[in-house]
Amino acid sequence: VQLQASGGGLVQPGGSLRLSCASDGLTLAYYAIGWFRQVPGKEREGVSCISSRDGSSYYSDSVKGRFTISIDAAKTTVYLEMTNLKPEDTAVYYCAAEESIWCIAEATDFGYWGRGTLVTVSS
Repeated sequence: VQLQASGGGLVQPGGSLRLSCASDGLTLAYYAIGWFRQVPGKEREGVSCISSRDGSSYYSDSVKGRFTISIDAAKTTVYLEMTNLKPEDTAVYYCAAEESIWCIAEATDFGYWGRGTLVTVSS
């Protein structure tokens, strides 16, 4: 599985961005797809996860209520809608996938990763 993350950019505090994670055409049926972020010098942080089997989702406390994860009907693209962005959301965002019927919490359990996309929240 090859994943391509896109949609990052520069946004002012309080603004919104939508990240996309597209597979290489492979239908992500029965996969857990996660979004992680990393700031230089810090560990990769789990942000959100969705199960393609039933659409169940997970959010970290730091983004709950502001970010929404979703998957398209074809199950080839996962989106992360980010609203009310804060400077502390600035990071490189990565998407990852792994065959699983449930969401996966640990980055080390994901086998497929896309290149990161940079999100910068600054005035």
